Amino acid sequence: MERAGDMADRMNFGIFLTPFHLPNTQNPTWALSRDVELVKHYDMLGFDEVWFGEHHSCGCELIGDPITMIAHCAPQTRHIKLGTGVFSLPYHNPLWAAERMIFVDHLTRGRAMYGLGPGALPTDAQMIGIEPSEQRDAFELDVDVLMHLIHSDEPISVKTSRYTLNDAMVQLKPYSDFEVAVAAVVSPSGPRIAGKHGLSLMSIAATMQGGTDALAGHRRIVEERAREFGAPAAPRSTWRLLGPMHIAETRERAVEDVRYGIDLWFDYMQNVSASPQFSPAGTTTEERIRWVVDSGVGVIGTPDDAIEQIRRLQEMSDGGFGTYLMMGNEWARFDATKRSCELFAEHVMPVFQNQNARLRASERWARGHHDDLHARQTAALRAASDKHAAEQEAKSVATD
Repeated sequence: MERAGDMADRMNFGIFLTPFHLPNTQNPTWALSRDVELVKHYDMLGFDEVWFGEHHSCGCELIGDPITMIAHCAPQTRHIKLGTGVFSLPYHNPLWAAERMIFVDHLTRGRAMYGLGPGALPTDAQMIGIEPSEQRDAFELDVDVLMHLIHSDEPISVKTSRYTLNDAMVQLKPYSDFEVAVAAVVSPSGPRIAGKHGLSLMSIAATMQGGTDALAGHRRIVEERAREFGAPAAPRSTWRLLGPMHIAETRERAVEDVRYGIDLWFDYMQNVSASPQFSPAGTTTEERIRWVVDSGVGVIGTPDDAIEQIRRLQEMSDGGFGTYLMMGNEWARFDATKRSCELFAEHVMPVFQNQNARLRASERWARGHHDDLHARQTAALRAASDKHAAEQEAKSVATD
């Protein structure tokens, strides 16, 4: 088992942009444009990655094809990695799923990541005739097929009730060894698949009730399954934890910010999405804000509150994790959301990336040697002035 000391000094940070948008109250074209502008903003601020969801119903989460979103955002950004968060694999033929990802891997020169899941919205599955009881078994089989198609040169033949493959293979080899991550909510199905194939784990409900209790257990399942199949488990540094967060200069300001959209988000999660794994509590704005903060599900506060939340998750993970992802939930207006990310990049990220250790050491050294160096510099400046004055006086005497 990997120990906490085996973790890299630098934690990564990103955004999980499903994205949530206020239903029936805004222009969807403008909403998607804001998403793109936020991705460019995250890139400028130094975030490591952003993930795009796949949803087809319920009127709130507007990205139907995360791979297209990656291809659209890649040329408008410079450094940030772009992932599917997540691609609902049972909805697709795995041959085309493998081919499309390999294609975008080439187009982005290795900046794309493949997040996979069974599908989050029952309404999506209902429209194409997939029962919720079938999704997880279908997902495990499809990951088996997908990983073969991505990594093997050998054709594969498979027949299921959803698709048939006859000597199928992807003609284009991957550009890079792009990362594949499996979503985990509360059930053990995600960690089991991740461990079987040595894939990264993305804990979507890391801070939700049930998800927090499952964190350390999920990691144990990954390691046990990896041993069962004789493959190394993906390191903890590839483990991602997700949670909602909005910060401002003061807690009072953060609370006022989220009054913009938190009620619509709660209504969506409680009454529309039919996803029991995400069950927020509260009926009034005040109750809902209090539930987010008091339950530990998320942060509505300051950068210090954000730091405390991430440290709490580090302890709960029983060994550490590699990336913290903030949920892009549109609790606040666009300008307040951007400001929240700026504060996070300025005050939170450096704490977990060891960026300031050398700066602080340099400042301490200079402070400790200030008096001596100040006196020596003062003496040097005085000596230079005295030397110049003596030279000028000698020239004057010679002229006389």
